[in-house]
Amino acid sequence: MLRGRGRSTSRDEALVRSLYEQHGGALVAYATRVTGDRAAAEDVLQETLLRAWRHAGTLSESVGSIRAWLFTVAHNVMTDSARARAARPREVAESPAATPLTRDHADAAVDSVVALDALNQLPEDQRTVLVEIYFAGRSVTETADRLGIPPGTVKSRTHNAMKRLRQMLGGRGAVTEEVAG
Repeated sequence: MLRGRGRSTSRDEALVRSLYEQHGGALVAYATRVTGDRAAAEDVLQETLLRAWRHAGTLSESVGSIRAWLFTVAHNVMTDSARARAARPREVAESPAATPLTRDHADAAVDSVVALDALNQLPEDQRTVLVEIYFAGRSVTETADRLGIPPGTVKSRTHNAMKRLRQMLGGRGAVTEEVAG
């Protein structure tokens, strides 16, 4: 129990009980109307009464209406809560029925490493042709011009490189040959 503010704990507890009995129902009804959620309204009531307990020494009917003060505090609690939710979206528990937003990329990463390793094992002339066509997105004609070789050589090197990659990868993933003239 907290003391230290020059008042007795039992008096503070009596104040909170009295406020709850006199105003609790009205505060919950008000908060339920505003939030649309009974559980959230009860949280608002609890926070409001906690703040009343912290300010017990200053609460007095002679200074102003305690009920008005409680409703103002409840309003402020709901406003703070709404602002907090707006600043950080509410977290939603993952359900087994929900599909994940992103897939596990581990298999794709492993496939990439294996494919790059196989690509590095190709002879330089075949690897260069594949890099130009598949990674740089060049056509056969553009690759031929860039490398200074005939388009037929680009096609045969591509064919041979793809054949070797299929052998090295042994059915792992789909290695296809899509070379247009």
